[in-house]
Amino acid sequence: MSLAKVTIHIRGMSCAACVRRVETGIKSLEGVSSASVNFAAEKASVEYDPELVSHDAIKSKVEELGYEVPESRSEQPMKTTISVGGMHCAACVQRVERILKNVPGVKDASVNLAASKVQIIHEGHEDLEAYKQALDDAGYQFLGAVGESDEDPIERARRQEMRELKIKLFSGFVLSVLIHAGSMPHWFPFLEEVPRFWVFLALFLMTTPVVFWVGSRFFIGAYKAAKQGTTDMNTLVAVGALSAYVYSTVVTFFPGFFASAGVQYVYFDSAAMIVTLILLGRYLEARAKGKTSEAIKKLVGLKPKTARILRNGVETDIPVELLAKGDVVLVRPGEKIPTDGVVLSGASAVDESMLTGESVPVAKEPGNEVFAATMNRSGSFTFKATKIGSETALAQIIRLVEEAQGSKAPIQRLADRVASIFVPTVFVIAVATFCIWYFMVPEATFSQALLNFVSVLIIACPCAMGLATPTAVMVGTGLGAEKGILIKGGESLEKAYKLTAIVFDKTGTLTRGKPVVTDVVPADGVGAQAILRAALSVEAVSEHPLAEAIVAQARKEGVQVANIENFTSLSGLGVQGMVGRKHVLLGNLRLMDQYSVSMNGLDAIAKTLSDEGKTTVFIAEEKKAVGIIALSDVPREFAADAVRALKDMGLKTMMITGDNQKTAGAVARAVGIDEILAEVLPADKADEIRKLQSRGEVVAMVGDGINDAPALTAADIGIAIGAGADVAIEAGDITLMQSDLRLVPAAIRLSFKTMKVIKQNLFWAFFYNVLGIPIAAGVLYPFFGIVLNPVFAAAAMALSSVSVVSNSLRLRWSSF
Repeated sequence: MSLAKVTIHIRGMSCAACVRRVETGIKSLEGVSSASVNFAAEKASVEYDPELVSHDAIKSKVEELGYEVPESRSEQPMKTTISVGGMHCAACVQRVERILKNVPGVKDASVNLAASKVQIIHEGHEDLEAYKQALDDAGYQFLGAVGESDEDPIERARRQEMRELKIKLFSGFVLSVLIHAGSMPHWFPFLEEVPRFWVFLALFLMTTPVVFWVGSRFFIGAYKAAKQGTTDMNTLVAVGALSAYVYSTVVTFFPGFFASAGVQYVYFDSAAMIVTLILLGRYLEARAKGKTSEAIKKLVGLKPKTARILRNGVETDIPVELLAKGDVVLVRPGEKIPTDGVVLSGASAVDESMLTGESVPVAKEPGNEVFAATMNRSGSFTFKATKIGSETALAQIIRLVEEAQGSKAPIQRLADRVASIFVPTVFVIAVATFCIWYFMVPEATFSQALLNFVSVLIIACPCAMGLATPTAVMVGTGLGAEKGILIKGGESLEKAYKLTAIVFDKTGTLTRGKPVVTDVVPADGVGAQAILRAALSVEAVSEHPLAEAIVAQARKEGVQVANIENFTSLSGLGVQGMVGRKHVLLGNLRLMDQYSVSMNGLDAIAKTLSDEGKTTVFIAEEKKAVGIIALSDVPREFAADAVRALKDMGLKTMMITGDNQKTAGAVARAVGIDEILAEVLPADKADEIRKLQSRGEVVAMVGDGINDAPALTAADIGIAIGAGADVAIEAGDITLMQSDLRLVPAAIRLSFKTMKVIKQNLFWAFFYNVLGIPIAAGVLYPFFGIVLNPVFAAAAMALSSVSVVSNSLRLRWSSF
């Protein structure tokens, strides 16, 4: 029996009982061997015998059970994301997209090379078997649909690849060193006593595993390209290494074949070094690429695993996936909120910094909204679940990050673009060289014609082309790391130097992310120390971030705490207690109004402070206001210096924040930023970045929080503050390991210098080929009688590589 596999999208499932009902119902059909429902994704994966049961019959059964199966052919096309292994370059991206677009029912396919995933837009149900067959036929690995299993198949494949690369790199370097030493017998007198054949044989035996085992991926890649009727860097590496290897092998075992050409040389060292050095570049690229998918994992990891619901007055813990709209959920202090909803009873302060980026907890009372994965800091409350699964704010942020990552088309590297023309051209020139020498040059022998043919291939070897970008990237990223700038790879460097605008997140990026006391304003006849003493005494037992800032300031000034009795936290208002014999209130203006406190003119002062973007806290004793403490999230040290440096580079500087215009304006003025994007919701930050891009700006986003992740990935360059959330670090293209914003202009200057070196490297790499190939073909022979022996071709190739590496190393002494 040949089974087919289909995934059906189902709507209307609300609990674990629904899952069991759907699975049991589908399995009851004759011909169905298995059915597995993914509740969170609203999908059922079914294996069935198409001769006994049809897809329509399965769909009808689900509908009979009272659930909805979307008619995707007449509605919006559906999306399926699959994991694919074996993609290494931009040419692979084009091939995979073309292959999948040819599968019946597929309308479009978009490859995310960094994540090794493909988003397929299709009509009707997804046909995973057809996708697998198409990819297998083209030589790529189908690793399953995203979400089918708990373990990420891409991560599993990447770990295996990194282990294999490390082993092969070590083996390749060890053998290459030995091969190079054996190729220089005049350096080692004892080798001159060994017969030439035995030295060549030893080199052959050491080179063979380097070329065909260490370099196997290049030959496989070249084969894949050939099957699709194209060429890429794998073709260049394979042809270069193989030409040197085959020629040297013939010289070793059939020395008489080239006897008429004079002294014979072997180029096993060239073949080995080509493979090993290019593999090093692949290893470095794989390491950088391996981090890009971590952002999604960090976001997903924020989701609570269980929820405590109230049903018929009984508390029950259930998996969060089984929550249904309308469930009443209980949340206690220190717990994460499991889903989005509206508060029914109780009051608390909720830390929403992971969602909004703002450090001050938000007061919650009946009627207020709460959001999944935010942290309840103080009181207990119940809320009604209004959004579940993919509808929650956190799920929307996850989706935005995925879309932003997928929308970035991989940069088509210059070497890959040239390779599609360069390799066939080299072959044509090499064959033409052989034919001209064999048929048209008087007294030329077959061996001489073949020798010139090999010389063309050897001098066209892509070692310098392959090293041009990786060596500059290695040096540039290494130098950046020493200065506290982590750059994920060459693509980030290639884009950063084109920037025209820098957008900073406010809280935690331009500012410290924690409130500090900026002003202590006493009422007439009251001392500042007395205000701080009263505030310290009341706030010492509070866990609110504003309380922590007030306590820190009081202790910094040496104020001693007094005993407090009858302490009470008034959610959303402030705190109260008895300090000595006095009733002390500390909180906002609403608290003062509720207790009919006499303000003594402090309310007008508070308004002035609020206009400056500061948070004001009133202190009252016995219903009389005695002072104000103003707090603000102050700019980071050197933030103004960083903004000034960026302006000097001709870049536009902007700030984006969820705060109001007044608060944002105070910070912008302090650091020198001219343009403000205020009152922007977390989910809208990425849209604001795209609006700037649509105006022709090349945008960098600088942020630190989880709420910045979509904007970081939507921007042309995402720059994450290392002291911020892990997810922001993973979503960014560049990470600042220190909170010193002066590293932002430094990173851009480093990008500019690295790109300048890359362009120089590519020029010299191509220059050697443009100059060397005609000489190898014999263009100087009619005029000067010069024929380029392969040993000189190899020397020229080596010189091009040395020049490229040396030019890259100049970066080490650059200042930025």
